[in-house]
Amino acid sequence: MGSSAPARAPASPAFLTAFRAAAGPAGRLGFARFMELALYHPEVGYYRAGRERVGRGAGTDFITSATVGPLFGELVAAAAAHLLGPDAASRHTFVEIGAEPGRSVLAGVEHPFAAVRTVRLGDPLTLAGDLVVFSNELFDAQPCVRTVYRGGKWWERTVELAADGTLAEGEVPYLEDGQPAPESYAFDRPLAAARLAGEIARQPWRGLFLAFDYGKTELELRTGCPAGTVRAYHRHRQERDLLARPGEQDLTCHVCWDWLAAELVGAGFGAPGLEFQETFFVRHAGPAIAAVSAAEAARFSPRKQALLQLLHPGQMGQRFQVLQARR
Repeated sequence: MGSSAPARAPASPAFLTAFRAAAGPAGRLGFARFMELALYHPEVGYYRAGRERVGRGAGTDFITSATVGPLFGELVAAAAAHLLGPDAASRHTFVEIGAEPGRSVLAGVEHPFAAVRTVRLGDPLTLAGDLVVFSNELFDAQPCVRTVYRGGKWWERTVELAADGTLAEGEVPYLEDGQPAPESYAFDRPLAAARLAGEIARQPWRGLFLAFDYGKTELELRTGCPAGTVRAYHRHRQERDLLARPGEQDLTCHVCWDWLAAELVGAGFGAPGLEFQETFFVRHAGPAIAAVSAAEAARFSPRKQALLQLLHPGQMGQRFQVLQARR
């Protein structure tokens, strides 16, 4: 007897109501709009829910570099100060975009900046003056357009309301790309992430842009990711079903670094630099790393363990990358 696929974790009645309102009579949304609802709808969105999402505790879904403790913020502050140059940090305000509720990367961290400001979900995004604009896994959480190449053309993946009231996948023609690909190749297009980078870059501020995230170049996305890069996470497990329990599991899409860099350059930034997190910190926060390594030299302290997590290539050191640019 063959085994059957596990049943999809259903959408809540509240989410289905929001989906029907957004989809209208057609009963269909592009995946990007579905992802926007699932993550950011004011009533049923994943990032709007008043619960702990990040960390290792019960009920959380994922960890980030900030999860290791204040050392991440210390290294970010040291690297930013190094990139700005001697004494320049004291003239800049450090702005963190997209921090989790009740959290800030520089909370409790001694820093050299004139001030610290945190922009959370729903806050107005207004940027002016001399700034360090920092984000940690902001861009991978933006809605993306899912496409697949089949029969000599691209198709956009959609989410539809089936006759039985459940969510199902569909496809409509995608006419924005004439570049061919292998049969059944999936290209998940992080267009909203690029738009957000442009929105940030075009505002009247000067200073340093720092984005910690995970992503790939356009060439890598077009040739090295045949199954696409959208992922779902629930209770620290990667879930195969992107439509399961919408609003209750995280959805992410790899950033296209080329597209973010193009937005920055188009807004007057110098040539952006892209490095693994490990390389970035070693190059720009070396003295801070050395101080942690030298302290309590005879034992493997919690701070050394945190440093290992942030820098080791097999942990976060090469899982995350850093895009930085100056204007």
